[in-house]
Amino acid sequence: MDLNQKAGVSASILLGTWDWPLHGLRHPPTPGTSGWYVWAGELADEEDFFQPCHLAHLIGLDPALPRLLEGVPGSRFLIAPGHEDVWHDASLIDL
Repeated sequence: MDLNQKAGVSASILLGTWDWPLHGLRHPPTPGTSGWYVWAGELADEEDFFQPCHLAHLIGLDPALPRLLEGVPGSRFLIAPGHEDVWHDASLIDL
């Protein structure tokens, strides 16, 4: 995992106002981006819902995140205290 790559992250995470659960999905990476989108709570359709953030700033949110962010394109996760669900979603690969 290149911690200098960027992910799309919900504003609530960046502001430190987020609450569980924490969701993640990975599209194929592009130059400078990891393909990851990470958000807390409910996903919104707002154009500015996701903000760019380096992976290095995300890994401290939960001890499982460094391992989860190693997932290949098509990976998805949902975590909360005492809960972890990880699966593959092939629809994320063909955009």
